[in-house]
Amino acid sequence: MKPLEGKIALVAGGTRGAGRGIAMELGAAGATVYITGRTTRNSVSEYNRPETIEETAELVNELGGIGIPVQVDHLVAEQVEALVKRIEKEQGRLDILVNDIWGGENIIEWSTPVWEHSLEKGLRMLRLAVDTHLITSHYALPLLIKNEGGLVIEMTDGTKEYNENNYRVSMFYDLAKTSVNRMAKALSHELSPYKCTAVSVSPGWMRSEIMLEVFGVTEENWQDGIEKDPNFAISETPRFVGRAVAALAMDDNRHELNGQSFSSGDLAKKYDFYDLDGSQPDCFRYLVEVVEAGKPANVEGYK
Repeated sequence: MKPLEGKIALVAGGTRGAGRGIAMELGAAGATVYITGRTTRNSVSEYNRPETIEETAELVNELGGIGIPVQVDHLVAEQVEALVKRIEKEQGRLDILVNDIWGGENIIEWSTPVWEHSLEKGLRMLRLAVDTHLITSHYALPLLIKNEGGLVIEMTDGTKEYNENNYRVSMFYDLAKTSVNRMAKALSHELSPYKCTAVSVSPGWMRSEIMLEVFGVTEENWQDGIEKDPNFAISETPRFVGRAVAALAMDDNRHELNGQSFSSGDLAKKYDFYDLDGSQPDCFRYLVEVVEAGKPANVEGYK
């Protein structure tokens, strides 16, 4: 079954990580997915990583969707405007917008107070996390609201509840990720008259390409990383949050969730889906009840 067949999605920031997992799961449900990013087979971004938007599109195609890669820097308004005009010309509509643009991992100075953190890097981080989302919404939402039932997913790190109660170990990072949750809340008010829905979604401890490298493992032997950090056992694949987004897109009653904030684990319980290994990691509850409570690592009851 392809419940999203005929639906048009834009995954802004779909080169790797959560964006790739989301694009794949929307494709698996039959959607046509435009995948944007800066890295192509002919052009590498400041990340200097091997993943490309073409690879993501091919993975979408393999799962039964239609993947369309488009090189876009979401800080360049003219490029975003041209992207949306292309979608309108080719498809005539936009049903799902996933704002997953980020790109700040290499410039975060963890556990560094604002007066010691590089101001240049910190402000760049805010531009990557906030300006990109605002620019994309500015140009994409006029197309999305042409039809009732549109869905906007603001991707961040940490649910509204978690981020309000926990400092995210760098003022710039804390502000960046908290701001995205607030964007979804604001958009929920602006989109509601058009019967469209906006929510924020966070993965848990996600085994992105970068995270796997940090732990010196691959997805095939990721459990070896538990020796480095026992709490790594609660981690999840990018496809898990992808299934969360796909479940929201398939929910005809999703407008009841307008303005809310969810983790992949929250939505797994609500919609009864599982990660690739059949588990349901509930990372943020685990972080609060085990890690921050100072208890020994033990994922029993959280996965």
